[in-house]
Amino acid sequence: MSMLPILQTQDPYLERLPLLLREAFTHYLPEPWHTLSNQLISIVVILSVFGLLFAILTLAERKILGHVQNRPGPNRTGFFGMLQPFADGIKMLTKEDIVPVAADHVLHLLAPVSLLAASILTFAVIPYGKNLVALDINTAALYFFAVGSATELSVFMAGWSSNNKYSLLAAMRALAQLISYELPLIISWIPVVMVASTLSLTRIVSLQSGYSFGVLPHWYVFTPWGFVAFALFMVSALAESNRSPFDLPEAESELIAGHLTEYSGFKYALFFMAEYFGMTALSGMAVSLFLGGWNAPSPYLTFIPSYLWFAVKLLSLLAGFMWIRATFPRLRIDQLTRFAWKFLVPLSLINLVTTAFWILSQNWGHLYFIPRLIITLILIVVPYILLSKKLGRGYAVRTYSYAPQ
Repeated sequence: MSMLPILQTQDPYLERLPLLLREAFTHYLPEPWHTLSNQLISIVVILSVFGLLFAILTLAERKILGHVQNRPGPNRTGFFGMLQPFADGIKMLTKEDIVPVAADHVLHLLAPVSLLAASILTFAVIPYGKNLVALDINTAALYFFAVGSATELSVFMAGWSSNNKYSLLAAMRALAQLISYELPLIISWIPVVMVASTLSLTRIVSLQSGYSFGVLPHWYVFTPWGFVAFALFMVSALAESNRSPFDLPEAESELIAGHLTEYSGFKYALFFMAEYFGMTALSGMAVSLFLGGWNAPSPYLTFIPSYLWFAVKLLSLLAGFMWIRATFPRLRIDQLTRFAWKFLVPLSLINLVTTAFWILSQNWGHLYFIPRLIITLILIVVPYILLSKKLGRGYAVRTYSYAPQ
């Protein structure tokens, strides 16, 4: 997938297998065609793998939610309901596409297409394994978030082009959510750049290789500042991908579907697919920034191919997204914005200071590791407690009454 040189011959065969398969396809082509053919193979592989993953995730989430809610979930189409995603895809393709007469037909079509395109483009810079990256650039992290910010424009296009006041107001509400949580999302990964001194994702992942005492991996999540940054990143990712408890743009309890009210058929499916692609891309970014990317969690497990470790970490985070949806209730819009601006943003800014202290205190030596760790924890815990108390002010304690049995 990558334009990097092929792996060294001493690497295990399974590690070299993806690149060997690529070489098998391009070996008989003329030399000038190799670059173009490699790029086309990368595009086809990314679209195929993540397209199939989208179908699997929709089925897995419906099954998980069904078991949590004490119901079977899809179990009619195919064995154990395995063909339900494909049946849903056929239904969306054949369903009538209804567009309001007064709507802007061009923007109405471009909104889901642009949203899906932006989600797919983010997959290009994520390193899926050693030398398995479609586009290895020095500013990969910056590219990822720059392309991902196009979702706000697509959401507003959907609400505006529908020529529906409910869709427009819902689009504005969705924009308020996306802009509010994009700030802590962006600030949360800056500490990684401060420590790694690079915007290259492959370089960031390679810096997390190795193990302390032969056991503890050098993943950034195992540092005090890294754990806080990872938590802030994942909470913001929930809101950015419209996942529960931040799924206000198209809440099921409302009579309308937010900015998607005037969408049906395949256009609606494109929005649905872009949401899952965005969730997957953010999870892959979290794996690369904080969880060591393709690196194994133990030096005794390095014989397993790097891309399989990336897949395990990615699927674990996606399972966490599903578990959270099945567990937490939805927030109100005032709670959502209050949580972003009064808690996440200040905490993410304070974490920048904490990371700066962690970097500047590296030359203290091993004898001062404990004092260094204590000071870092104080810089994290004290602001967290103060901001938590301030966040809870103004809200009365909820009381619940139940009808007599």
